[in-house]
Amino acid sequence: MKVYQSKQKSISGSDYGEVYPLVLAIYKEIRKKSKRKPYIRSAYFKKQKIFLDYFWEHLHHKNSHDRVRRLKLYACALDLIKNCKYEPHLLDNVNRRSVMLYRFYGKTKEGTEFSVQIMADKRSGKKYFISVFPK
Repeated sequence: MKVYQSKQKSISGSDYGEVYPLVLAIYKEIRKKSKRKPYIRSAYFKKQKIFLDYFWEHLHHKNSHDRVRRLKLYACALDLIKNCKYEPHLLDNVNRRSVMLYRFYGKTKEGTEFSVQIMADKRSGKKYFISVFPK
């Protein structure tokens, strides 16, 4: 597997109160550009839309330590989705056969390795950014 070298640094901070406002500012900037669901376009999927709203639902199911860990990598994950053209690792979801999972691997500017997970609905063709986490 090839690893994408991100141009972004991970967001600094050690607790949720420090990291969350910085990530929310990035998200609001993207949300302003669309009248409906916020999205970014992916280089790997030939400039198809990757919707970002599912990430926030997934994040609220995690504990606070895990939330901070994932939020710190948010800017790097968006950079990877926008610019990465490397082949991802494909996973079939055993519980839901109508869903395909793509896992991309990246590295922050500081050298921390992380994974980005994108869910694709086979019926509708829509793609959702689900998760980012350190390796």
